[in-house]
Amino acid sequence: MATPPATGPLVTRHTLADEVRTLGVRPGEILLVHTSLSSLGWVCGGAVAVVQGLLDALGPAGTLVVPTQSGDLSDPATWGNPPVPSEWWPTIRATMPPYDPLVTPSRGVGVIPETVRTWPGALRSAHPLTSFAAIGARAGTVTRGHAPDCRLGERSPLARLEALHARVLLLGAGYDTCTAFHLAEYRIPSPLVESGRPGPDGWESVTEVSITSDRFDELGHDFERDRPVVRATVGAADARLFPVADAVAYAERWLATHRPRDDDFPDPRTHPAPSERRDDPRS
Repeated sequence: MATPPATGPLVTRHTLADEVRTLGVRPGEILLVHTSLSSLGWVCGGAVAVVQGLLDALGPAGTLVVPTQSGDLSDPATWGNPPVPSEWWPTIRATMPPYDPLVTPSRGVGVIPETVRTWPGALRSAHPLTSFAAIGARAGTVTRGHAPDCRLGERSPLARLEALHARVLLLGAGYDTCTAFHLAEYRIPSPLVESGRPGPDGWESVTEVSITSDRFDELGHDFERDRPVVRATVGAADARLFPVADAVAYAERWLATHRPRDDDFPDPRTHPAPSERRDDPRS
């Protein structure tokens, strides 16, 4: 059977840069990008060309930020995609390599974030499960100080992005991928959860705010209905552009109303997880 011909549109580094500029991406800004490479069309140069195009649009004073999560550095007892036999769990816990921002690959976020992670000069934050990688003028400011017991809260790059007036670009990705919404979970009453992971001194247990992307699609639909979101097409992909701060503020109100919660959940703003505190994210 013959291989079907490639389907377009044909996307290049230069067409992508032009189209995200038309969308409203400005030179010098900080951009948190969630991507789906396959949604763009036929990209000449693949993920490398997409990263180049985004950097072209941002210019030398801009900063590109992506999630580089590594959720496989977690307790095998919680794995479901796929699960592993319970008799393996002790060996996995004893031998799993700890997080190393230079070598631990990202998982489940696509090829473009992994390309950013390995880009010359890229910096990566310190959380073993929910790190971010950044390239550009403010990369150090964004990634510095990511507390190991604060996945996506006040001591994470998300809070820094909010304070620095960064914007989110969804490039072929849906609102279910919008990590900015998670910062809102740290600002409403939320349960705490204890989890295990490999550490530099062996297996460790950490208590953090419980987070989930459940109903983020609904949240995004309402956010787009009620708040200014710039929409356009980049290649074949639907693209959306909006401020991090707008997304967080809207999600804080929406989640408090639409997600059922137990009244006994501690408020993380007044009962933080161990060693978590609300530092000034601009420092």
